[in-house]
Amino acid sequence: MSDANAPALPRRAAGLRLQKHLAACGVGSRRHCEQLIADGRISVDGVVVREQGVRIDPDRQLVLVDGRSAAVEPPVYVLLHKPRGVICTAHDPQGRPLAQDLLPHLPARVFTAGRLDFDSEGLLLLTNDGDLVQRMMHPRHHVEKTYRVWIDRPLDAGDRRHLAAGIVLDGAPRPVDGLRLAFREAEALAPAWCYELRIREGRNRQIRRLMGALGRRVTRLQRIAIGPLRIGDLRPGDWRPLSDDEIARLREGVGLPRPPASRRPVRRGRSGR
Repeated sequence: MSDANAPALPRRAAGLRLQKHLAACGVGSRRHCEQLIADGRISVDGVVVREQGVRIDPDRQLVLVDGRSAAVEPPVYVLLHKPRGVICTAHDPQGRPLAQDLLPHLPARVFTAGRLDFDSEGLLLLTNDGDLVQRMMHPRHHVEKTYRVWIDRPLDAGDRRHLAAGIVLDGAPRPVDGLRLAFREAEALAPAWCYELRIREGRNRQIRRLMGALGRRVTRLQRIAIGPLRIGDLRPGDWRPLSDDEIARLREGVGLPRPPASRRPVRRGRSGR
């Protein structure tokens, strides 16, 4: 694909932004699609587009990604209980297990809305709804996430005050909400205290770093809720489609309109791991 001597593609006052159309086609998140445009990998009606903000008419114009047609895919929303020892990237040079490998064949390519690190477990949302992913990842929408964290020593009153006020990470305080002791595992060799807490902004390894700042060692970390989604009886490796009500509540929670009734393309199941 070459843009040499190609006519300029005019901006259109009406129509759909190109990066939004690409996200709706399951090409990737809005940000990833903007990078594809900047890299010259997108063409519209044979013209390579490098400028952001171009609007198109998907019904009348041919959009290609690396020479292949981009068409709107059916919406897919899957909730996975990610086990420990699985990563959330699309590819791993070290050959470690991928979260997407735990899912069955889907009618569209999906992406994770937020991540869990290699040693953490719990709820992971995978979808091709680019608008939803973009808003869920933006801190201004404050999608609340609930975790259980196992640590080697209990927290005292001073620790609780520090967490509620916000320990500084990456130049800003990161407060914790709803901190409570869920239970204690009193094994003689390795006792652990399990706390439940909520955060609204996810930084890299945030909870582990907060506990480390208090001199505590995290022995296990599990995400049990994302906004209105709950882990319920999903076991590690289990997945299920979201209900129409869950999809609507997620979208409305970040300021997106309630979608029409969605078809759920995958039944609840297990990865076989």
